[in-house]
Amino acid sequence: MKTHRHQDQFKSVNASGLLSHLSGPKLAVGFIGILTALQTPAQAADPVWTPLLDARLRYENVDQTGFAKDADATTARLRAGLQFTNGDVSILGEAEGTLALSERYNSTTNGKTAYPVVADPENAELNRLQIQYTGIDKTTFTVGRQRINIDDQRFVGSVGWRQNEQTFDAIRVESTALGPLKADVTYSWANRTIFGYDSPIQSISGSNVFATLSADISMVTLEGFTFLVDQDEFGRRQFSSQTYGLRASGKFDLATDTSLALAAGYATQADWKNNPNDYKADYWLADASLTLGKFGLNANYEILGADTGAANTSFQTPLATLHKFQGWADKFLTTPANGIRDLQGGASYAPGKIGILGPVKFVVAYHQFDSDIGSSHYGNEWDAQIVIKPRPDTTVIAKFADYKSDTFATDTQKIWIEVGYAL
Repeated sequence: MKTHRHQDQFKSVNASGLLSHLSGPKLAVGFIGILTALQTPAQAADPVWTPLLDARLRYENVDQTGFAKDADATTARLRAGLQFTNGDVSILGEAEGTLALSERYNSTTNGKTAYPVVADPENAELNRLQIQYTGIDKTTFTVGRQRINIDDQRFVGSVGWRQNEQTFDAIRVESTALGPLKADVTYSWANRTIFGYDSPIQSISGSNVFATLSADISMVTLEGFTFLVDQDEFGRRQFSSQTYGLRASGKFDLATDTSLALAAGYATQADWKNNPNDYKADYWLADASLTLGKFGLNANYEILGADTGAANTSFQTPLATLHKFQGWADKFLTTPANGIRDLQGGASYAPGKIGILGPVKFVVAYHQFDSDIGSSHYGNEWDAQIVIKPRPDTTVIAKFADYKSDTFATDTQKIWIEVGYAL
């Protein structure tokens, strides 16, 4: 265990060095100074201190073909911090630590390669340190280390399922000052990955730009987006890409307690910056969700295309919350060289409160995975989940994934049991 080393590293992030630790050049420091100067005495009244606390205890079992031993990971994660708000300016600081109570698993950094991977390494770090300014009409500026979740997190997200979340050292501007248009623009110079201090990719530097522009037209939201991903670290340059796309979504009331939500999207991606490969690949999405009172049905077809079938020439989303997509067994965190077509169907049931259990929700989903180039059938997967909220601040989750391989990866079953508490 490396807990003491992590504590020493965390202590080294002292008050005088917090901003430099964000790796943001003088741009970030200067921007904070400008926002602070904009704070007038009238705005500086009635400061508010808000404590932040998020704790999670999780057991994860992985039974994977090719490993003689199952992974049995019991981990505890604690995030604690404080937010200070004074008028139009707020400052937020948050630390995060993960402890392995049972380390019979490959965390990606502990060297236990006889076990399957559970990507929850022991870690202690500064998770967030940001300043936010809302003094300009209908506009929010956020600068520093922050959590960024864009839309459904398909292209950029915080990977909230893992114990150590992904955060970004960035400047973000969100505005509805352009009449019917909503703009969201981020410049990020580093992303802090889920892999922690002991990983060679615990932080990946680069000049990343995320931009979306959307408008509500009648009952439909139309959005255009650009994601410029620059992965400077050695061994990650093949993930540098430029992505441009469109998305349309809407929700339609059909009858009492009955509604239909539809979404469709297209994007094109090509190499960018120091990527050694020359490629172009497309992305397609069609999604339909029907709500019938307490029941829900969903159908989804997603294509992450391929160019030639050569390595590193398929559509990639390295900054996404990947666990949300293409099955909870996480067999497709990197898109195969021949791309992937994911046909998914699911159902849910939310009966409401059940005694002391509180609100309960059941979810089940099935995936069929095929290649984009050629006619390979990769495999199939069943997923199931039960979520219980005995208190508004407490969540209990039991979750299951069963991937059956045909031509890609290996048979894998995963089981999770989790208890979370958040203020």
